[in-house]
Amino acid sequence: MKLESKTVIVTGSGSGIGRALALEFAKNKANVVCCGRRKERLDQTVELIEQAGGVGFAVATDITKKEDVENLVTRTLEKFGAINVLFNNAGSFQSIAGVYEADPDIWWTDVTVNLYGSFLTIRYVLPHMLERNEGIIINMNGGRPVGGTGYACGKAGLMELTRILAEELKILQKDVMVFSAGPGLVKTEMTQIQADTEAGRRWIPSTKQAFEAGRTNQPEDIARATIKLIEIARPELSGKHYSPNTDFSNF
Repeated sequence: MKLESKTVIVTGSGSGIGRALALEFAKNKANVVCCGRRKERLDQTVELIEQAGGVGFAVATDITKKEDVENLVTRTLEKFGAINVLFNNAGSFQSIAGVYEADPDIWWTDVTVNLYGSFLTIRYVLPHMLERNEGIIINMNGGRPVGGTGYACGKAGLMELTRILAEELKILQKDVMVFSAGPGLVKTEMTQIQADTEAGRRWIPSTKQAFEAGRTNQPEDIARATIKLIEIARPELSGKHYSPNTDFSNF
């Protein structure tokens, strides 16, 4: 797919990897719809896009609320007329604790954002893509750290959703595709908490160690890899996983 004049939705695009994805899509001449709960952060991303000569549009959205997601899809279609790519980047990693001590509400928030929120965006974008028989959905993968079971279970569920969706699309004989992306360890607001808090240092010490040793990827790494994926994507590749280290010549 050539991204010029195509429309891309990036969830969680107010900061970190989401912002890097939005900027990279805009750099490749796509119309970028930035969504997330913090409208001021989304506006900042759109401003950066427009300063670089791109087209951005911010829609404040809580992806765990059906009415918010329906509004996101409606406003995107009203503004641009199509949705060509959905990147489910938004995530939550608030519960850092052993299973025996985890706050059930915080733990469930992680599962809800990572799994149910991504399901909702897919659920309301996918019918439009199926009608046009065109579209790419990308779901962000993540680690399965000890002490982060809420996040881990949400992401594991999302990867199973990705696998099954790929099979459903084959049964439907549609050209819509779904992929999963693995950015590796990136220093973001979410991962910084793992390094800065007592619970994070106790349960996920590898994060702080990696930060101190400089063993991290940059947000732009997965953004650039995503552009390469979209350029070569074809239905028979649907369901595959990629990362900044993927050799797309042998994908």
